[in-house]
This record gives sequence, C-alpha cells and structure tokens, in this order.
Amino acid sequence: MNLEPLALLALMLAAIPGGLSVVNLFFYRKLSASRPSLSSHRGRSFADEIEGRGRLSVLIPARNEEANLRGMLESVLANCGADFEVIVLDDHSTDRTAEIVRGFAAGDARVRLEFAPPLPAGWCGKQHACHVLAQRAKNPLLVFMDADVRLAPDGLARMAGFLQTSDIALASGVPRQELGTFSERLLIPLIHFVLLGYLPMFMMRWTQRAGFSAGCGQLFIARAEAYRATGGHARIRTTLHDGVKLPRLFRRAGYRTDLFDATDLASCRMYQTNGETWRGLGKNATEGLAAPGAILPMTALLLGGQVLPFGLACLAPWMTERALVLTGLAIALAYGPRLLAVWRFRQPLGAAFLHPLGVIALVAIQWLARIRQFAGKPSVWKGRSYNPGGVAEPVNVA
Repeated sequence: MNLEPLALLALMLAAIPGGLSVVNLFFYRKLSASRPSLSSHRGRSFADEIEGRGRLSVLIPARNEEANLRGMLESVLANCGADFEVIVLDDHSTDRTAEIVRGFAAGDARVRLEFAPPLPAGWCGKQHACHVLAQRAKNPLLVFMDADVRLAPDGLARMAGFLQTSDIALASGVPRQELGTFSERLLIPLIHFVLLGYLPMFMMRWTQRAGFSAGCGQLFIARAEAYRATGGHARIRTTLHDGVKLPRLFRRAGYRTDLFDATDLASCRMYQTNGETWRGLGKNATEGLAAPGAILPMTALLLGGQVLPFGLACLAPWMTERALVLTGLAIALAYGPRLLAVWRFRQPLGAAFLHPLGVIALVAIQWLARIRQFAGKPSVWKGRSYNPGGVAEPVNVA
C-alpha cells in the first residue's frame, strides 16, 4: 500500500498552520505595561498623563448576567491610570442584573445603569445593546466588554495607550480563556489555533483588505469618532459574530484595525457547561468557518493537516520508511502550535494532546450549524431565537 502521497499531503497541510503560527507569534504581541509616573515627562502631572491616554467609556451589554456582573465590575473599577465611565445596559433581564448594578452605582459615580429599549425586528440582541450603549457614551474611546470578562488593573490604561500612540481605530484581543468542562478544554483553545494558524497577521498589518481582519467579540476598543463614522453595530445589526464583522466594517470604511495578545490583560469564562460550549460555538459558525465559501476549504485544511497524520500513524506497519518520516513530521507540525499555545496562552497541556479529537469536534460543529441553517432551524441564545441566514425576527423563548 503506497501511502506516501497521503503522508506528503498531510505534511503540506500541517505545515501551513505550523509555520504561520510561529511567524504570527512575532506579530501577535502583548500591549505595553508602561504606566504614567508621578515624575512624568517634561514636568507633566500624573493627571495630564492620564488625560493624554484618553478618556474611556466601558460599555457592557448584560442580559441575565447576575452570575458574572459582580466580578466583572470589581475588576473594571479596580483599574488605575485611566479616566473612565462604566455603563451597563440591562437588556430585559429577568434576574438580579439591574439590582447588582444599582448597588455598584450607589457607591461609585463612575457606574451607570441603563435599560435597553425593546429589541427592533431585524436586530441581534447583542448588536442592538452595543449600539444603544455607544449612543449613551460620552468619552472618545469606547471599550466593549462581555459581562464574563475580567480586566487586569492596568488593562484600560494599556488599551487606551495603544490607541493613543497609533493610528488604529479599532483593536481587539483574545483574553486568557478559563476552562472548566471537558468540552471547554477540548474546543476553546482552538480559538488561538485557528487565529494564529490561518490568519497571516503580517498581511493584516500591511494591507487594508477586510478579509485579513479579525477580532474577538469579548473585548474591543474603538475610537468613538471612527465608530460613529462607520455606523458601528447598526451596520452589522443582523450578525451573531461581531468578532468578524466589526473589524471588516471598519476596514471597508478605510480605518485601520489590529489585534493584540490579551492573555495578561483580561480573562474570560465563556461557557459553564458542555452543552453551552457546543451551542455557543455553533450559534455563529455559519458566519465564520462554516460560511458558504469557507466551510469546504477549512474542512479540508483542518482534517487533512490536523487529523489525517494521526490516522496514517495507525497504518504504520504497512507504511514505507519515507511515508513514516513524512507522517512523523506532519504529527510534529500539528502538535507544534498547540504546545506553543500551552506556553504562550496558559492553555492546559492535556487538552493539547487531544488536538485531533478537538479538531474533529470543531469541524462537526461547523457542519451541524450549516445543516441546521439549510434546514431552516433557528439559533437560540440568551433566550432569543434567531432565524437562519441572518437575524430576522428575534422572539423570546422559554
């Protein structure tokens, strides 16, 4: 049995993310941890330095987030070196979300509770909440944060400093992902694998093409002026995937976007159960890896480069020496990015060794999402049902 052609194909497909991940680590950098000092440059005061970094509006959409709000607000309010307001939008919650925010607002004037108007037809709930929040913000820098994100004490100052010392209009970073259940440990680390393995970040920096942009919906910072000029979330009202669509919107409008490594700047526990993980990753899959033009090539790249080498290894007794060498190199290249991520992004080592199983599960989620969309099945998230092919008529569900 001549398996050399298959082994060579597996090696070539594994080499793409293997090599690109190494290159991207030089471009996907942490933000500077420098802070203004009391004895600052040329006699400027500490207050002047903070003013120079820009004032921020921290905008948090919250729908039934009582489990997350206290820890999130405590982490934001502990930030120093930045002048900011915090606006939490209660998006028709049925739990203690508003009560918790009121408690913080009573003790800290920087916190403000707002209430979302009824969700208009044709809007995704999160995009509508972010749109309303941006309208009510008063500062020139906007930070959009999910309620399950926790910021480091210098997180706001570092993000503001990054925008104030560059011509970037929108930036985003993937926080350190906290993992609990088996599905989280199996699947969530693949966020970094796909991002670093298949997005050439040097092209993101050197061109304005929308296709080379990316973001993480958990944490965005934007210049308010540019946000309003592009139309912001109102222009992507039907999407469930602002992490992809918002950077593309900015780039099409002529603004620069960027990515930074937020591992030491923020943390996030996205999901709490195995079921939540599968539903959460599937809800917007058809706008990402499972998009019509992406699902076939991405399936081939993922299965061919990350699963095929391990399948070939099972046929080792029937392989030639050359095929064995090619297969061994392909396996090393498949594991390489995951082991780098264990070191760089504090991911669990055990999950890295389950990499081929995680890739199979990820591909399965993409195809299930595509099949559900084809069958006209709605996506349900945060108690709202969204029609396939875009958000048409969100309705409350039990």
